Amino acid sequence: MVRRIKRLGAVALAGLLLSSVLVGCAREGESPQDQTAPVALADTPLEAPTDEASAEPSPSVSALQSLGAAPSRRASPSPTAKPKKKPTRTAPKPLAVAKPPTETVVPPAPPKPAPSSCKPTYRGTKVAQAEVKAALTEAAGRSYWPVSAPDIKIPLDLLKATAWQESGWQSNIYACDGGVGLMQVMPGTATWMNQRFEQSYEIDDYGDNATLGATYLAWVTKYIGDMYFGSDFRLDPGLCGAELNSCLLNAVIAAYNAGHAAVAQEGEPLVVPNPSYVRNVRALMTECVCLGY
Repeated sequence: MVRRIKRLGAVALAGLLLSSVLVGCAREGESPQDQTAPVALADTPLEAPTDEASAEPSPSVSALQSLGAAPSRRASPSPTAKPKKKPTRTAPKPLAVAKPPTETVVPPAPPKPAPSSCKPTYRGTKVAQAEVKAALTEAAGRSYWPVSAPDIKIPLDLLKATAWQESGWQSNIYACDGGVGLMQVMPGTATWMNQRFEQSYEIDDYGDNATLGATYLAWVTKYIGDMYFGSDFRLDPGLCGAELNSCLLNAVIAAYNAGHAAVAQEGEPLVVPNPSYVRNVRALMTECVCLGY
């Protein structure tokens, strides 16, 4: 009982001391009740204090955004220095009259058109569209002039469009005028190209037929490009103007159908004798259903 009374007395004494301290600390004109209550201590220890003189608060995200990206430490280029532009090649206009051809041994002239009443025949089995696509893609990827004109490439869309115009991608079709297969290659032209390029392509094989057609396109590209376009062999539709004889692409398409001699003659201007054929192939290069196969 005595111990309990002593404890109660000690608690009362501590309370009196605390109230006297609070009264003494109160500002003039305030009562202890107006003072802010002391903050309760947390169970976990507080973090170690930082040196206020050296500590720097981290900027907020909005502050970083308003400041922008940090400047680069690398030396910035002179404000007067401008990046150099790569030189661009302009489209060459065809010469008014052709230069002498560099290719003096030429393929045979195409045969006369067959009567409209004649219907084509079919031999063997027609290969699937996927196989035709693979054959045309391989032919377009070849280099036909690796030494004298390595930049000559036959665009795949041109090869696809020409094959569709000629045969509708029918590998086993034989026309009345003698044209064979996908690219409607003439037997005499196939024999000449095999001799000129030292090859042994088979006109009846659909893969070789695709390559023979691409080979002839490559040959007329070189032939006409040398004669009229200063050996600029680009087959780019963007280089063509309103006139059909304004670009090499149109001339090559025309020669595939009408023969090289109908388009290019030494000392003569470039001629496109078959405008409907050229326009059809040009349209097929962007609109043919075969482009999606």
